[in-house]
Amino acid sequence: MTEYRVEAEGIEKAFGENKVLRGVSFKVATGTATAIIGPSGSGKTTLLRTLNALDRADAGVIRVDDVQIDFATPTPKAEVRRFQSRSGFVFQGHNLFPHKTVLENITEGPVMVQKRPKEQAVAEAVELLERVGLADKRDQYPYQLSGGQQQRVGIARALALKPKVVLFDEPTSALDPELVGEVLSVIKDLAVEGWTLVIVTHEIQFARQVSSQVLFTDRGIILERGTPDEVIGNPKQDRTRQFLDRILNPL
Repeated sequence: MTEYRVEAEGIEKAFGENKVLRGVSFKVATGTATAIIGPSGSGKTTLLRTLNALDRADAGVIRVDDVQIDFATPTPKAEVRRFQSRSGFVFQGHNLFPHKTVLENITEGPVMVQKRPKEQAVAEAVELLERVGLADKRDQYPYQLSGGQQQRVGIARALALKPKVVLFDEPTSALDPELVGEVLSVIKDLAVEGWTLVIVTHEIQFARQVSSQVLFTDRGIILERGTPDEVIGNPKQDRTRQFLDRILNPL
């Protein structure tokens, strides 16, 4: 029987008159990677942000691990914090604290939010920096790093919180092309290690390689879902084929 780490049912979200999500439902099996692809403005990032309540959905139910929120009803702040603690978020633009060192950026959450001993947090941060290939950068500041290095620090910071699922919002879109590979390599390693991942990405070949499930979103709905071979290799919907052709075969 499949165990699901994330379950979303009937997610609705609007910004003013703009309905961004229209009754979205999907599941993410434990230990798998799900890639969300689709055109700009299709609701990908908003959907991802609802999984961490960075954007609060207007309606629908989301369960992440053992915490569930029904967004149609008021939710106590303590329960929202419990919900948010189940996932780590890797932002498109790094979002590192500029005045803190690499090590301080990674230990901030475990020490200040989770109240874990500083010595333990530092030891685990050093291990994470080794994992992402940045052990020699621990005392540097974000401005001293390349974009790819900053994003790898962002991944280490998310992992430091020991989340049940890691959410990636287009983690390579702000990078120079030659830096993309180093970030994707770290994410591939996490997938191989059995982390549960949800990745909004425009890197179609990467999505095909790393994910167990691909969701194609368009105009606020999931238009097509399935394995990478099904959705990317042999899409059923004309809209999916049109999108992939433009991405994979640019003029």
